[in-house]
Amino acid sequence: MQLSPGEHSILAYFSNSASAQEAVKALKESGYSEVQLDRVSRYGVSNNAEYNNPIAGRAESLTGLTLFSANTGNVSDNDTRILLGADPSVEGYTPPGYDDAGGRAFLVTLVTNEDDIDKASSILKDNGAYF
Repeated sequence: MQLSPGEHSILAYFSNSASAQEAVKALKESGYSEVQLDRVSRYGVSNNAEYNNPIAGRAESLTGLTLFSANTGNVSDNDTRILLGADPSVEGYTPPGYDDAGGRAFLVTLVTNEDDIDKASSILKDNGAYF
């Protein structure tokens, strides 16, 4: 995406999806239309768009629950499934400080004009953003 003259982008990181979603909601309610929420991962897999709930029988794989990766149970490449399953966060022996993206794995991207940068930044900060 190329920004038009006078447009600016803001990248804000969040430690949890609930705060990031609240920030997106607040930005959209304030009139911002170019707002996007993504999850940053150390792995080249798609983020799972479905809610993984093992109690309701909605967990296709262990990595789907722990790494939020989509359809890893259907990956035909056994090596990929084995490597994802060997991640410390999946096996349950995660060392201290071992978090995806430094503990701030949720990224909100916003496009705004120069006059609204401070207002948008304030909304993001109020919802717990890190810049």
